[in-house]
Amino acid sequence: MGTIDSDLYRGITDFAHDTPSWFQHLMEVWTELGLLLFAGLFVLAWARARRGDPRAFAVAVLAPLGTAVAYVCSELIKSGIDEERPCRAVSGALPSLVACPVYGDWSFPSNHATIAAAAAVGLALAWPRIGLLTVPMALLMAFSRVFVGVHYPHDVATGLLLGTLVTLLVVRLLTRPGARVTEAMRGSGNGLVRWFAGPGPATRGYGSSPLHDGRSRGGAHRR
Repeated sequence: MGTIDSDLYRGITDFAHDTPSWFQHLMEVWTELGLLLFAGLFVLAWARARRGDPRAFAVAVLAPLGTAVAYVCSELIKSGIDEERPCRAVSGALPSLVACPVYGDWSFPSNHATIAAAAAVGLALAWPRIGLLTVPMALLMAFSRVFVGVHYPHDVATGLLLGTLVTLLVVRLLTRPGARVTEAMRGSGNGLVRWFAGPGPATRGYGSSPLHDGRSRGGAHRR
């Protein structure tokens, strides 16, 4: 790797070793716990979108799908670029805070950063307000991978970019057909399928429409 990237890696890992032990443990936990939190947010976004319009529901379902596609893309790139982990390759660096992945588990790009970015962007598209939470979560997870010593900075930067682009592309291409599928699912005769797709937005019956009520009252008055 280039000198600049290795120097930045050493600087971050030196900083990591200077932080309090409780903060080190927090970052070690976050590097994995963040993935579970994203999974939980996917469930919440799906539950929230079940009463939304078909397009909103489609985006909520496409968010985890885009994340899965981004992960596969990351794995394909990783298998073609045999970049050794910095915890083995960078001379003069302090030991990683977590066990260095085995030889053959290559470094570029960071799967964690890819998944985090894809999940963060997908959730923000499905639930815009939550982007204020998910984007910082993704950035912190990407940083944590360098902090604990298992990735170069360029690994996580590429992962963030890859996850973002793949999710945006998946949502862009599949939202319209996904909305049509949602409408079909909501009209399905299968109860489980209808439950998964949800009832859609609450609608007022014709009999309870203010316009209809007004006309009925007017007609009754005229009669």
